[in-house]
Amino acid sequence: MATRQPTFTRADPDERRQSLIEATARCLAERGAAGVSVRTICAEAGVSPGLLRHYFPGVSEAIAEAYRWTGQRIAAALDDAVAQAGDDPRARLIAYCAASFRPPIASPALLASYIAFWSLSGSDPAVAGVRAEIYGEYRKGLEALIHAWRPDLPDARLPAIALTALIDGLWLELSLGDAPFTSKEAEELAAKWVDALLGSRLG
Repeated sequence: MATRQPTFTRADPDERRQSLIEATARCLAERGAAGVSVRTICAEAGVSPGLLRHYFPGVSEAIAEAYRWTGQRIAAALDDAVAQAGDDPRARLIAYCAASFRPPIASPALLASYIAFWSLSGSDPAVAGVRAEIYGEYRKGLEALIHAWRPDLPDARLPAIALTALIDGLWLELSLGDAPFTSKEAEELAAKWVDALLGSRLG
């Protein structure tokens, strides 16, 4: 007699943990920080409420991991944009800046998640730590691309900080929707900023 096959499959622990991280990010985007709890996360993931505490000490840690995962997705999009730009150092730097003005980075859902993360970073050390980590890695990437184009500069730190602030402003407007400029115009502005900050010193 044939053995009856089970009607369900068990996800491995890493998959279950990842599903909770992604569910946390979705809850933050849809409900904001105040609407996220063990119950809402687990309901979004389609699991029992007790499962979250099996993988995380509490909601704070789940949110921090959702923040880190979101940052990794952004980093992957930035890396992909730079890779597609070819070998020219200036083009690679501009591609890194311009990637923030296109999906998946420029999106209302991502902005909603970030608003929730930011609202918690002042009171939750775990979330604050991830924020510092993500922004630190972003600026390091920017500094490395600046140095690749302008190895003669004594310090790429301040240009990277300036570009980050300018990019964040345009990204925020685009992600909110109904921006008074297009993503293409934002990319053109980014290129002008890069040249104004760095290109004029070429000799």
